[in-house]
Formats: sequence, C-alpha cells, structure tokens
Amino acid sequence: MAVFNLLVFLWVLLAFAASTSNYSFTQACFNTDNGGASLQIDAYYHTCPDAERIIYSKVEEAVMNDPWMAASLLRLHFHDCFVNGCDASVLLDDTSTFVGEKTAVPNLNSLRGFEVVDAIKCELESVCPEMVSCADILATAARDSVVLSGGPGWDVLMGRKDGLSASKTDANINIPAPNSDLNTLITKFKKVGLDSTDMVALSGAHTIGLARCSSFSSSLQGRSNSNSDGPALDLEFLASLKQLCSSSVESNNATLTALDLATPATFDNQYFINLVSGEALLPSDQALVAGNSPTLEIVESYAIDPLAFFEDFKRSMVRMGSLSPLTGENGQIRRNCRVIN
Repeated sequence: MAVFNLLVFLWVLLAFAASTSNYSFTQACFNTDNGGASLQIDAYYHTCPDAERIIYSKVEEAVMNDPWMAASLLRLHFHDCFVNGCDASVLLDDTSTFVGEKTAVPNLNSLRGFEVVDAIKCELESVCPEMVSCADILATAARDSVVLSGGPGWDVLMGRKDGLSASKTDANINIPAPNSDLNTLITKFKKVGLDSTDMVALSGAHTIGLARCSSFSSSLQGRSNSNSDGPALDLEFLASLKQLCSSSVESNNATLTALDLATPATFDNQYFINLVSGEALLPSDQALVAGNSPTLEIVESYAIDPLAFFEDFKRSMVRMGSLSPLTGENGQIRRNCRVIN
C-alpha cells in the first residue's frame, strides 16, 4: 500500500509539473509585456463573459449567409497584424490626420468583412460597453472562421488595445503581395518575427477563399516556362486559368476564382496537395515550391499530413496574433471600430 501511495504521489507531482511547464511555455512565448499588461486566455472572463459566444454567433451567421466571408475575416486579421502589430488599424477609415490602410494596394477592392466586424462590435457594446477591443474581435473572428470552415480551433490570447492611427504607406510596404517571390516573402515574415514554417503554415489559409485574376494573370505566361526543379506544372490547370482571365480583361481582370478549386470553402490541407500537384494559383503560392525552394519540404509534409499542418497553423496564428500588441495603458478600446474615440 505504501508503494502504491508513493506511486500515486509521484504521478500527481509529474502531472502538476507538466501542466505548470506548459503554462510557463505559453506565458514565456506569448506573454508580451507592454505597458504593464499582457495577452491571456479568457481575458474577458469577468468583464464580458459572453464575448466569445457573441463573436462566434455573429461570425456563424455571416458565414452561413456567405461562405466566402470566412476567408475574408481570416484575411482581415492577417493584414492587420502585418502593419505595426495587431491593433485593428486596418479597420480605421481615413481622417484629416492620416490615410488609412483600406486603400493600400494589398487591400483595395480586396478586403471585406468590415460590416461583420461592425455588427459584432455593436452587440458587444450593448452588452459590455468599452470592454472588448476591435483587435481582439479580429483575432477571435479569424479563429471562428477557420472552425466554421472545418479547420482546427485554438485558444485565442486576448487583451489587445486598439491603435490610434493607421498607415497606408506601411501597409503597402509590409503586407506580402500575391506576386511576391520567395526571398521577398521570407524577408517580410522575418521582419515581423515569423519564420519560414510560420510563412508556409499561414499560407495554408489559401485553402479557402477567392482571388481576382488581377492577382495572378500577369504571371501566367511566364509560368509555363518555370524551373523544372519544382513540381511539374499542371498544363491543363494553367490553360484553364489563362482562358478564365482572358475573358475578364474588359472587366479589369476582376473575375474571381477559388484559391483551392477542389475544396474551396473547406479548411483542409488541399492547398498543399495542389502545390505539389503543380496547381498553384498565385505567384506567391508557386514561390513556395518553385525550383529548389527551401520551403518545398514543409509544403510536402503538409500535403501528406493534414494534422501536422493544423498543429503548425494553430501555433503560427497565435504567434502572428501576438505581434506587437498594444496593452495596458497603450491604445484604447474603440466604441466604433472605424474611428478613434
């Protein structure tokens, strides 16, 4: 009996040590101290306990009405975080003192979902005024969009404040463009503190959503002569894209096509299967596997193992969502996500 009790004690001790270790790892990696406060799970547990339920409900309603909205809300969070951190600056309208990010080249006629964020904010303000930031809404709506599309869920770290300004110039400089080559992609991700695995995992968000012909049509001709060291191009796929976009010239190449033609509204690893099959839509997608790309091995691993992709995607979303957050005395909780209080 004494031996049994000793074993039970040791098991409890190890379990406690393991849980403490995991907690410390999370805090050490993502507990960004800025102004005396930090991001944490359940940040609104006491101040607005229904916050996550409200956000999920509104995102669910929006995605039911428009399945493509999931990709749009995910993209809003991405484009926000790459410009001076995750501070909801992407939501701000132009003012007399700054030009906002909505008209930057990577965002113009591309970003959408602002009305969904407005609806979420409106309900949150009626339940718990000036408690939940617009930046936290973007981070949570991105997670919910992935879940509602069949992808993985994760604990969203919250406690961000909203920024007091926006920058069209920084958006043009910092947000990776759909025609970026590999070196440019690596440089822009590295600039914000994300590595090549983060870059490939986050590119997997292209497993849902749409792209305009203007995002890739100019590269189609040159792509037929791509370096043969990477996956062989699917010439039938390439021909279909040329035909699609040639018919949209009169409309300014505004024709839309799914980023993933196989499962366009399902969050899965099909995007990576497409890449290794020679069916990359955007030049930035093709860059991940072209020639002797150092990211090819990561792409191939995700194409084979969807769970590996999901795990890395969750990790990278938390890392991206923790980029330079405003917390503590910095920033504010906007009453209207489009304007500063």
